[in-house]
Amino acid sequence: MTTTATAKSTPTRRPVRTWVGVLIGVFLVVLAAMSLLIGASESVSLGAIASRDEDALFLLAASRMPRTLALILVGASLGIAGLIMQMLVRNKFVEPSTTGVTEFGALGMLAALVFFPGMPIVLRMAVVAVCALFGTWVFLRIIRFVPVRSLVLVPLVGIMLGGVVGAVTTFFAYRLDLLQSLGQWSQGSFATVMRGRYEFLWIAGAMVVIAWIAADRFSVIGMGEEFATNLGLNYRRVIAIGMILIAVITACVLVTAGMLPFLGLVVPNIVSLIIGDNVRRAIPWVAGLGAVFVVACDIVARLVRFPYEIPLSVVVGVIGAGLFLWLLLRRRGRVH
Repeated sequence: MTTTATAKSTPTRRPVRTWVGVLIGVFLVVLAAMSLLIGASESVSLGAIASRDEDALFLLAASRMPRTLALILVGASLGIAGLIMQMLVRNKFVEPSTTGVTEFGALGMLAALVFFPGMPIVLRMAVVAVCALFGTWVFLRIIRFVPVRSLVLVPLVGIMLGGVVGAVTTFFAYRLDLLQSLGQWSQGSFATVMRGRYEFLWIAGAMVVIAWIAADRFSVIGMGEEFATNLGLNYRRVIAIGMILIAVITACVLVTAGMLPFLGLVVPNIVSLIIGDNVRRAIPWVAGLGAVFVVACDIVARLVRFPYEIPLSVVVGVIGAGLFLWLLLRRRGRVH
């Protein structure tokens, strides 16, 4: 009886998954086209592009296309970073912004600005990545000593860790008169993204490819250390790879656009509700839905007070917080 029911339900779920995937792709193309045409300058329009207007083509190549590509790369990479973090911790409610990783990266950014103010952006990103890597290691070490791996307790520990590190960063920024710079990092925005100022996000895109290559290992890691070891998998090595991927993605996004909360939390959870927890199968979905989410939020941020913009982190935070509460209430009482 159960086999028959499963056989009947599987063919119906696969077309649904396919259509949802197609819908995500269509939404991404439509929203990307809208992102190219929306802005304070009205010189970029379909008519101007078709007539090959020089001002329109210059603005499109120098600002609109880099911004749209940056939005897609950030959405895809942060979604994957959240998915990997959830596999490493075996908890659905963690991501870089709820585990203190982003706050450690901001502390590294502040340290680089204070001690090496003329540091090239590549080296600055390396410093941020090292600090984010250290923050990931600290969080994982703390979680090992938590007696009860409650679904809510783990992200609560991460939020407390991030609060402590964020307070330390704010204190030193205040003493060194760098609060304005800190405010720019904490308010994620793509208003200043132009050609020549977003290319490091392609490194985050490369991390997505590496995550897809190692997807099966992350799926096994999500089953626990004992299970992975019994299958002959080097548990510590895979954990180290996941930590490096998370740190590099966090550094690229933080240096380029700032902090975007809750993105890596809600997107993998929504995908998990649709297709399950198979990492290899989920990565394209998470990347696509993350890109759709960020591009849509950026369009809202540009249109709410047009022709002015509000920080993208405000829109992402409001929508992400609402989705986080919905997921929290939906899964209350469960333990991952």
